[in-house]
Amino acid sequence: MRIRNKPWAKEELAASKFYVQKPENNKGHWKEVFKNPENSIHLELGCGKGYFVKKVAKQNPKINYIAVDLIDTILGIANRNIIEEFKSQEIENIALTRYDVEAITNILDKTDNIERIYINFCNPWPKPRHKKRRLTHTRQLEKYKLFLKPKGEIYFKTDDDELFKESLEYFKAEGFEPIKITYNLNEEPNFWENIETEHEIKFKKAGIKIKAGIFKLK
Repeated sequence: MRIRNKPWAKEELAASKFYVQKPENNKGHWKEVFKNPENSIHLELGCGKGYFVKKVAKQNPKINYIAVDLIDTILGIANRNIIEEFKSQEIENIALTRYDVEAITNILDKTDNIERIYINFCNPWPKPRHKKRRLTHTRQLEKYKLFLKPKGEIYFKTDDDELFKESLEYFKAEGFEPIKITYNLNEEPNFWENIETEHEIKFKKAGIKIKAGIFKLK
């Protein structure tokens, strides 16, 4: 999907109180970014326009959230959406940052003690030569294990059948135990405290089944 450049995005991100300009500088020290460093840290990979993190962070003020994406324009929109969601309320538990998830271990390590990772509707990369780019591929899961705390969890949602099926094998190969799995999240309202993303709302209206799972590091 081609993203139209937003000239204002970089300027607004630079002025944002919760945008982290140089995430590499926080490797091993992410808790110090937040007002309440004693809180657990959750990580969203590929946060997009911020529809998920703005709601989950507001609902859970005692959890700190790092939200990562690669495109300034998208992050600029996320920044605006988060500000709109919180209105006059101080945004104290979100750190928004730009980084390539394939190099995520450059900005996080075991000291950061990440409790949970969210992967919502990532690119399915269906061509065989591209599958290693998937955020759930074993190559990526190996990296996540370097900063997830013991028994840390990954919450995963997708509309793509093949990606979900093959991701189940990726998780198994890397020692992640499936705690809960569903092939139609729409029919299981009590599966978890679900927060719908922009993509999820679109897929739901189109009648596409959402696959989801919780996977715990053994």
